Amino acid sequence: MSKQIYRLQSSKMIGGVCAGLADYLDIDATLIRLLFVAVGMLTAFFPMFLFYIIAWAIMPVKDEVGEIRKTGKPKNSKD
Repeated sequence: MSKQIYRLQSSKMIGGVCAGLADYLDIDATLIRLLFVAVGMLTAFFPMFLFYIIAWAIMPVKDEVGEIRKTGKPKNSKD
């Protein structure tokens, strides 16, 4: 089964795009957010803002509630 990118509602700050990207890349969401802000500042903010809005619109939301119902625990559960 191939990996798919989703927006994460459980750890979102605005739309869940950076949290979903961090989950997909298996790195800390704070690092993705900091990189996003840094690149936004270097590119006069508009291109990154446009990218974020487009990603927010086209990335599906991960159904974490359905996953908990199926397995009895969240994906990131340590049990």
